[in-house]
Amino acid sequence: MRLGHFTPETDSGKPGTEDAKDRFIDFAVLYQSRQDMADIESLYKKENGRILIEIKLSSVLQLFNSLDPAPFHEKELDIAAEHYIVDAVKDFPHETRFKIVIYLPPDISATERAKKIPDAIHNHFAYKVLVAEREFRSQFRHGRSTLLIGLTFLTIALIARQLVSALENRLIAQLFADALLIFGWAAMWEPITVLLYELWPIIQQRKTFKKISTMEIEVLPSL
Repeated sequence: MRLGHFTPETDSGKPGTEDAKDRFIDFAVLYQSRQDMADIESLYKKENGRILIEIKLSSVLQLFNSLDPAPFHEKELDIAAEHYIVDAVKDFPHETRFKIVIYLPPDISATERAKKIPDAIHNHFAYKVLVAEREFRSQFRHGRSTLLIGLTFLTIALIARQLVSALENRLIAQLFADALLIFGWAAMWEPITVLLYELWPIIQQRKTFKKISTMEIEVLPSL
């Protein structure tokens, strides 16, 4: 079935112009997303079905945050290196397999420090997993407490709205009642934002960090 010749039918069995147009757009978007994925894959080398995330360095310390006083194998990665690895993983579906390859000058690639690079990268992202989990718990507690406050305020606003509606001056009573209802729903904005929208990026970020923390890493001499 060729994309350009797909003509869906309506319930009556006749071609439906609007329905066909909508479905054609859906297929076009899907086709374009696949094309974009193919373009992204062309930027990376592959090895045994795995995408290679390649980093070329002139020294071992170039990979790490120079201001971090921690022991070498516990040092934070340089922020640019971290973003490069994370962004590469995010470019692909979650089930994609990766391998990180670090290239160093031949006289450095076999040193003890170079051999510790895989553990250092794994430790860095394992720590990022813990940070993401703490952030999730903190945000969840915040969302839960604001939800309780919001529901309480909304309940009070709804009860007050019913009481105000019984006042003799109908116009003023109705305006005040509507204002209470608006304030009540406004109080729900924060918990809805936190619980429905702000938690999911943290969950996805944690999955990405966890995946990188167990990824195969190889240090090779640069050509």
